[in-house]
Amino acid sequence: MASAMTRVLIVGAGPAGIRAAQVLVAAGLHPVVVDEGARAGGQIYRRPPENFQRSSKVLYGSEAAKADALHQCFEQMLGLGQLGYHMRASVLGLGAGQAQVLQADRVHTIAYDRVILATGATDRLAPVPGWQSAGVYSLGATQIALKAQGVALGRRMVLAGSGPLLTLVAAQLLKAGARVAAVLDTSTLRTQARGFAGMALARPGVALRGLSLRAQLGRRYHAGVQLDRIETDATGPVAMHWRDAKGRARVSACDMVGMGWHLRAETHLADLAGVTFDWDKTSAQWLPRTDAFGRGGDGVYLAGDGLRILGADGAELAGRLAATACLIDAGLPAPDARATLKAIGRMERFATAMQRGFPWPAQMVRALPDETVLCRCESISAGDLRATLALSGPEANRAKSLGRVGMGRCQGRYCQLAGAEVIAAQAGLHPAQVGRLRGQPPVRPAPVDAYIASEPENAAQSSA
Repeated sequence: MASAMTRVLIVGAGPAGIRAAQVLVAAGLHPVVVDEGARAGGQIYRRPPENFQRSSKVLYGSEAAKADALHQCFEQMLGLGQLGYHMRASVLGLGAGQAQVLQADRVHTIAYDRVILATGATDRLAPVPGWQSAGVYSLGATQIALKAQGVALGRRMVLAGSGPLLTLVAAQLLKAGARVAAVLDTSTLRTQARGFAGMALARPGVALRGLSLRAQLGRRYHAGVQLDRIETDATGPVAMHWRDAKGRARVSACDMVGMGWHLRAETHLADLAGVTFDWDKTSAQWLPRTDAFGRGGDGVYLAGDGLRILGADGAELAGRLAATACLIDAGLPAPDARATLKAIGRMERFATAMQRGFPWPAQMVRALPDETVLCRCESISAGDLRATLALSGPEANRAKSLGRVGMGRCQGRYCQLAGAEVIAAQAGLHPAQVGRLRGQPPVRPAPVDAYIASEPENAAQSSA
């Protein structure tokens, strides 16, 4: 009997991970969930501390009911002892049926037969001269501070980038009473209109909600801008210098800048698990290759934004599909997935249209001045990388080893895509030809003494 001895590890307790756990628990399995957060919910439905005063309606807006349902689902499974849960824990590496997990300043090992990677995504950032300054944040960090602590990261803020998150974060800050001086979108209105048509066909309600949020920004919002530089002093940003759609120079005074261009799939663990990657031309990034259910290899399943950037609703569907595939492959009864596959197809059409309407600013990145810091971890400039290519050639990993771009604390999460554009422009290539930085353990920084204190642990144990 293929059986209840099947040990399933789920990495991530966001929408994808929670729904995957729900499907497995319904089938009689006892999955183990490892998550970096203090409470389950992921980034999109990040939960504040227990004594936080703002309601879920205020925190999540129109998505409050979905957030509450996910939180309650997880808490119920946890309360009934139906899953193991390791919170504030990071998977540093995995392979050969074992995951190395950093928790409470030590590394322990969790054994598994199958693993579902629901690792989510991080902000995708494009360098702008001055972005290395203190006081420049990602849009995701800006939103986390607001959700988790009710904090606005500046007294006069400029938000820049492109995509729905730019509009959403701006609207959330305004609703909370923060002062947003300008919202600068690098996508033109014409480009956005072409994408909106496809978005409205796939998910009309979501598209209309986006327009409603945009309307709340009023004259703060500017489309088709060019970002020139962030002016700073010893304390941080003092102004964003930019050009409007007609090429006119503009300056917006500020003491904080938030930036982001959609999301970048978090794929380091998928890489270590042996998953194959393909360049996705629509989203302009490397994404894991899987089947429709998220199978990425023998006993490896992917779900959520770590597989495809489909948002919270798409992540829930992908979590169910990954768990369904896991049950099928283990020879266990599995739910009918036809309706879920149809629904996720609609999410994919919406996401494709959205990426086309709010594209990655490739030309802006390729034209960065030499003095612009490209890799914030290692303080490597665009000019440093260009100079490295005479020795490394146009190959990402060799340029990394000789020039250190992507070798810092973030392991290329924030500079890899921009670095590929700079290399490609210098060599006259497409970014896909530059290659992808290989993932290496540990995928998160870890103290040496955490390894010294390490010891194996049975996967069925919970450290909640």
